[in-house]
Amino acid sequence: MNQNQNMKYTGKVQPQPGEKDTSERPLFPYLPNEELIEAVNLAIQLERPLLLKGEPGCGKTRLAYAVAYELGLPFQPWYIKSTSRAKDGLYTYDTIGRLRDAQLVAGRMIKEEDIARISNPASYVQWGAIGKAFKNKKRTVILIDEIDKADIDFPNDLLLELDESRFLVEETSEIVQAKEKPIVFITSNDEKDLPDAFLRRCLFHYVEFPDYERLVEIIQQFFPITSQTLAQKAVERFQQLREEMHKDKGYSGKKVSTSELIDWFNILQSHPEDEALKKLEGKLPYPGVLLKSYDDHRRYLARMGGKDKG
Repeated sequence: MNQNQNMKYTGKVQPQPGEKDTSERPLFPYLPNEELIEAVNLAIQLERPLLLKGEPGCGKTRLAYAVAYELGLPFQPWYIKSTSRAKDGLYTYDTIGRLRDAQLVAGRMIKEEDIARISNPASYVQWGAIGKAFKNKKRTVILIDEIDKADIDFPNDLLLELDESRFLVEETSEIVQAKEKPIVFITSNDEKDLPDAFLRRCLFHYVEFPDYERLVEIIQQFFPITSQTLAQKAVERFQQLREEMHKDKGYSGKKVSTSELIDWFNILQSHPEDEALKKLEGKLPYPGVLLKSYDDHRRYLARMGGKDKG
């Protein structure tokens, strides 16, 4: 066991309001349950990627930020798109740039002091999130976000790199070996199945949607000067809406998320408390902050006795 495996995540270290991390993304309070804390610490101890699943908005992505913040570690996020390739997370090579510079050299159209740089193939390597983490002398937290957006072969193309914490830069023949094995978080929204070979190399945790008490606590962390009464009433109305959406759409449909609750409450708490409480007693205030599709609005109007004009 190395000393890095003695790291422990507690979930108790929270950022100060307005504080930002090194990637210039705002940090938010993160309140994990005991099972999630245990999953993170197992991933740290076993040096295995932690695959996180759960409905959108349940906090999968923010967990990686929270762990990096508490442990004081560098953070490298990699947000996956449908066009992402596994190699992009390791490095990219500017072949066109090197060819252009070679033509400038041949035409003697470049400064003498730049010739050494142009002659070195390594000058055209640009490191991706994994490459930067491997080259960092300090253990780094990597987030591979929404891996299921990419091609089905994408996860298997990362097996060796995640298993052995090394990769080859083909253009320079450099073998990049991680100086410190990173802590890897991988999120998935279950848009497609992941390969078995990839799953075998990961630990898994399903991030449950916060219960009533945890949602109230989250609101009070985000808005510390708000009253407990308003926080409780807002969460009650929010959970009622989630239950109604579940009846309409079941487990597969999108329901309102924690991030939408925070936006919604931000509007509510901008009013005097008595006015905000009164709004919560009538029709759903500011439904456009919570309901993001026409069908959701139509169902809400039908429940409220409104006329469907669609």
